[in-house]
Amino acid sequence: MNEIGKEYGAALFMLAVEENAKAEYSAALAKVKAALQENPEYMEFLTSPSIPLGDRLSAIEAVFGNAVPGQVLSYLQLMCEKGRMAWFWESAAEFEALYAASERISTAKVTSAVELTDGEKQKLVAKLEKLYQSKISAEYSIDESLLGGLIVEVDGNIMDGSLRHRLREVKEVIKS
Repeated sequence: MNEIGKEYGAALFMLAVEENAKAEYSAALAKVKAALQENPEYMEFLTSPSIPLGDRLSAIEAVFGNAVPGQVLSYLQLMCEKGRMAWFWESAAEFEALYAASERISTAKVTSAVELTDGEKQKLVAKLEKLYQSKISAEYSIDESLLGGLIVEVDGNIMDGSLRHRLREVKEVIKS
């Protein structure tokens, strides 16, 4: 991760701690990330040196002024003013990493063969929270090559309960 992005993310996190608004700032960053992902040309606009700085700062105000707390808006404008918007993604990732660590939130990357129902997702998260004794934020993906079952990765630990993995284990037993 780029040092510039880390520094901006850490600075915003320290401000969030000072303001007792970590969750609020995290939610605001999620809104900004979603907007920038939906409109990649907007990031090009914000990083373009051919667009006058005043226009870029006004655009940030117009888009995010009523959607995020004032300090997050100032952070975005400062990054733009200093020519650092290219490091926004790294900055947001650093903020989220610090936030997750401070709140003892672990991320579970869940890969399944088919889409899980909401009930299955809730049960899985509840079991993982009990197992890891921390809050779990789950990210879900589908990999049809698994045939069935799940692969779950939390804090570097991988639990492979996929059918593909079990078939490999059976194959190894048969070979030996």
